[in-house]
Amino acid sequence: MDEDAKIYVISVAAQLAGMHPQTLRQYDRLGLVQPGRTRGGVRRYSHRDIQMLREVQRLSQDEGVNLAGIKRILELEAEARQLRRQVDFLRTLVDPGRRVFRADPTGNVVADRLHPLAETTPPRRPRWVPRQLTAGPSARHRDG
Repeated sequence: MDEDAKIYVISVAAQLAGMHPQTLRQYDRLGLVQPGRTRGGVRRYSHRDIQMLREVQRLSQDEGVNLAGIKRILELEAEARQLRRQVDFLRTLVDPGRRVFRADPTGNVVADRLHPLAETTPPRRPRWVPRQLTAGPSARHRDG
């Protein structure tokens, strides 16, 4: 069964989560759990939504976290999951122990030519490096 399939009406979802349907409506209004909607506007919950409702209840009742705090916790957990997926993806692109970027003798950040991504990543001078430092010795003597 697909955990994200929106199949439960609010009365069934409330019963499975051990809550009153009005509580689910409040959580929906606050954005804590966002059920799907039918064309007629009827809320439909998935198995994952039911698990989320139980977690909200646990944080509220067992941990004493208020609803604003719970919303922030859920947002941060979702962001952490997304960042983990990005890190996992980036790890598939890079060989362990190999550098992608390095600093050249003048302090510029450049793509490491030994790395396969270096061919697609153009070197760039960081904005915070003064122009005199990257222009070479002759430019410094002319300006000064």
